[in-house]
Amino acid sequence: MKTVDRPEPATAPLPAQRSGHLRDLAAAGAGVVLVVAAVLVGRAFDDADRVLVVHWPPLLASWYPHVGPGTWAAPAVAVAVIAYGPALADRLRWRALLLSCYASALAWVFSLALIDGWSRGVAERLTTRHEYLRVIDRFDDIGAALRGFNEHILIGPPGNWPAHVAGHPPGSTLTFVLLDRVGLGGGAWAGVWCIVTGASAAVAVLIAVRALADEHLARRAAPFVVLAPVAVWAGVSADGYFTAVAAWSVALLALAATRTVRRPAAAATVAGLLYGLTCYLSYGLTLIALPLLAVLVLTRTPKPLPLFVLGALVAPVAFTLAGFNWWEAYRLLVERYYQGAGGIRPYSYWIWANLACTAIAVGPATLAGLRRTMAGAPGTVRTLRTGTTTPPQRLILLVSAALLALLAADLSGMSKAETERIWQPFMLWLLPAAALLPAQGRRGWLAAQATVALAVNHLLWTGW
Repeated sequence: MKTVDRPEPATAPLPAQRSGHLRDLAAAGAGVVLVVAAVLVGRAFDDADRVLVVHWPPLLASWYPHVGPGTWAAPAVAVAVIAYGPALADRLRWRALLLSCYASALAWVFSLALIDGWSRGVAERLTTRHEYLRVIDRFDDIGAALRGFNEHILIGPPGNWPAHVAGHPPGSTLTFVLLDRVGLGGGAWAGVWCIVTGASAAVAVLIAVRALADEHLARRAAPFVVLAPVAVWAGVSADGYFTAVAAWSVALLALAATRTVRRPAAAATVAGLLYGLTCYLSYGLTLIALPLLAVLVLTRTPKPLPLFVLGALVAPVAFTLAGFNWWEAYRLLVERYYQGAGGIRPYSYWIWANLACTAIAVGPATLAGLRRTMAGAPGTVRTLRTGTTTPPQRLILLVSAALLALLAADLSGMSKAETERIWQPFMLWLLPAAALLPAQGRRGWLAAQATVALAVNHLLWTGW
């Protein structure tokens, strides 16, 4: 059913409306203060001891003002979304909206990546010494590579894996090995793969919000999910691909639990398959279990659970039978982490500077939406027992689950720096919080989102 915002009377805002708007601005302003503090304190740390192991704290980036082909394309995409996105999100048929969101997200990520140029921004991003493509030739015998994978995680033994290969289960590397096997080898294809799959995460979020909350909120969220600053790091990084896999797991479970899909049993099984794969793409993404749990709490049904668990066991069983021990690999990864930068970077700084990275990546509109999320959380918890939650409250619970996953990753100490890239799968589910903002200010908030992304991508050379 089409949802169209009715025009509001041309009257002065009520005091409560003005107060809510001011609080939203204060939340965005608090994010700016947090970022400025992280920059200033980070510079003091690095001037004294060089212990942060980033070039432009809190981001893994270098000061490098530059332009490229995307300099002209990215603002054009941003202006189009700001000018037409809210109205089209209200009026398009649902399937047309999803297709438009995917195309817009794809254009936004690609154009931002092209600010760095085709070679440096896309084709060479995944070919550096830390990346997966460096070890493709060591997977000629995939079985042997999996059986011996854990032997090369630690720094020291000959032939230890590059940072990203060692830091993830082999499912991530195998993705690029298989791309190479089907004739899509090299950095350009790898970069395109990450962007094309990663952009689909925007569609997964909208589907989940519609199933769990309502279509009106999904439509309100659509422009904000598309025009997010986190797109700077989605193109090009494998984390964008990981984000999509995890997002579709949540979306399919939401469809299965609400029975808003023709074959809920198949949706539940595939949701489990994708979650199992997610755990073999990145160790930290086991925390996507929290948004998945939120789906079951919101729908108040355990029906999809058996098939979901059955699907989720496929990847662990397959990798274990192939000779890879996930638990042993994670133990060795923790040791490897502290052998490198993780053992140097101070927890006392990154425990809060990580959140400054998040503030940049999600943008001011999301921070304002999170302010409303936290304000509404107590009431949401109270109504959960009765099952009388409203659509905004259901969205609040979903966003809160993702925020809890992000905070758990932060407290673990295994995410010190680089979280603007690593936490993409969690940050994605924070973006719909902007749907809670008043309709009349949407274009202003969207402009703020685009400004952050364009400034970061033009002024800084982002890492990885």
